[in-house]
Amino acid sequence: MDPVLSEPFFLTGTRECEPETQILKAGALTAELIGGNLRCIAFGGVEVLRGLSFLVRDRDWGTCEAEVSALQVVERDEGFRVTYRAMFTAPDGARLTCDADISANAHRLTFTAAFTPDKDFETARAGFCVLHPIVGLAGSPVTVEHTDGSIEQATFPDLIEPWQPFQDMRSITHTVTDGVTATCRMDGDVFEMEDQRQWTDGSFKTYVRPLALPWPYSLQAGETLHQSVTLDTEGQGPVGETRNEPVHVSIGDVTGRMPELGLGLRPEDALAEQQAIKLALESAAQHLICHFDPTAGHGVDALRGFALIAAATGLRVTLECVVPCIEPLNTEFSRVKMQVVEAGLVLDTLAVSPSVDRQSTPPGSVWPACPPLEDVYAAARSAFPDVRLAGGMFSYFPELNRKRVPGAPIDIVTHCTNPIVHAADDVSVMQTMEALAFVVRSVRAIYGDKPYHIGPSTIAMRQNPYGSATKDNPGLKRIAMANVDPRHNGLFGAAWTIAYMATVAPAGLDVLTVSTLAGPFGLIAGQGEPVEEGKPRPLFEAVKAIGALAGAACHRVTSNDETRIRGFAAEVDGGTPVLWLANITPRPQTVRLENSWNAISVMDADSLANGQRLVDAPVTDSEVSLPPYAIARMS
Repeated sequence: MDPVLSEPFFLTGTRECEPETQILKAGALTAELIGGNLRCIAFGGVEVLRGLSFLVRDRDWGTCEAEVSALQVVERDEGFRVTYRAMFTAPDGARLTCDADISANAHRLTFTAAFTPDKDFETARAGFCVLHPIVGLAGSPVTVEHTDGSIEQATFPDLIEPWQPFQDMRSITHTVTDGVTATCRMDGDVFEMEDQRQWTDGSFKTYVRPLALPWPYSLQAGETLHQSVTLDTEGQGPVGETRNEPVHVSIGDVTGRMPELGLGLRPEDALAEQQAIKLALESAAQHLICHFDPTAGHGVDALRGFALIAAATGLRVTLECVVPCIEPLNTEFSRVKMQVVEAGLVLDTLAVSPSVDRQSTPPGSVWPACPPLEDVYAAARSAFPDVRLAGGMFSYFPELNRKRVPGAPIDIVTHCTNPIVHAADDVSVMQTMEALAFVVRSVRAIYGDKPYHIGPSTIAMRQNPYGSATKDNPGLKRIAMANVDPRHNGLFGAAWTIAYMATVAPAGLDVLTVSTLAGPFGLIAGQGEPVEEGKPRPLFEAVKAIGALAGAACHRVTSNDETRIRGFAAEVDGGTPVLWLANITPRPQTVRLENSWNAISVMDADSLANGQRLVDAPVTDSEVSLPPYAIARMS
């Protein structure tokens, strides 16, 4: 296979191309037009808004894809104008037609939308979404105008806010850079902001329709609604240029220890997992994270499957136990204990969470009935007195942040993350690393130095806390909330995994789990993937790198541009450092190394296309070239 022709497939695991991006300019104001929406709106080269989009969600918060037609783009010296029609189709076939108009000059950008459903259209949200960047804005001053005209002087949250930091909004003003301010005004409905870093989105999100109002709701057939967003900039700032210079990377002092590695197991993949025992050993993992859900029919047979793999690998077992909370708690935990004993499964850790806590409770909603968590943990201790007890959420950080489990009764706090809750384009998925840094810092602020586990955290979504189900993805596209994601199978998944480890390293995790052993979230390639069926997926190299360094002294790694290159370093062989880097962009990057390295190995699209993994790479004048989404090992 020609590596050049096949490169996108090896990179992202899919032959589907992302929508074409067009750069629009109006004086010092620039924006990327993609799929009818705007991304990376900048003034003088400084990002003002991360995104400005008209979006439609179905009743389960899935994204209704837009079919764009009649797109016209007119560019003049003084600015630009974009018009188009977008058609959104709900799962029940209802259609919503939106006529959009975007216009801009050097200091003002306006995006208007008039939208009409052909019949009653059930939606969780339909309207504008404004994304502010987080790096540089978190903790900084902001001015909010409310719908009654009152003015609030506030700050963007630093630690992640569990609820909306700002409500009933009409406009929001912040400093872009010295001498430049930006005001974003939203009309046509009531807007509010949520701290979208909770879901590891790299943004503060201002959206239409308060969450306290009922959802899903219906747009009435034939009724036309109007909304608009206007961005005004004031002042004259320095004009920046896109940085093409090398990324400087260096390693510093020891900051802690590398986490141990977990591998997820699921009863649905039991046969494939048993066939992959050798791969589990090769991964250098220390833990098996075994998902057990009595409400899904899991019983002693599932536990026997876990026991078989645990006995064959010698790995320590964490049982991720969903608690139905239907019968008395002691009865439910006694039943689990009897099944564990019958299966011959030896536990290192019992992680517990009430079944209802896997679903989100949005602002304004009634919390579902649930026993006090102190009672849940006490019953778990009674049934399993000799194992460590983990508490937290089997879903994501927002659920933990909003329902903060008591730390005193548990030995370990745990949660997962997912990068495709709201957006699934390549840029947004990699931008989640910016928010992940705030997630782990916020957990540490809440729970101090309590042992901390994350995962299984994967690109694809294993459970949807925000709707009735995850989204099927038979076409292997980039879909939010999908239970299969093609990028997990390609080089992108390996780069994402290295970057994930690099981002959480300062938090001092005890266990990190970024894959299952088999299945759609696992290490083994299926049919029609970038590597041969039954062989390890590219992310296996990244997972193995983490497992091999478990417990080693972890060094601070400094990258002067973490939007392009992220990495982690740890000691091996009595103090010799090893550095792992990931290019998290679709473009080649040059890395300038501040330390001396004897050997460098790179995995990229070419090496995968040639049936290889990490191959030796040249270093010229302390610089190394990393192709798109490549990972590199330096020693």
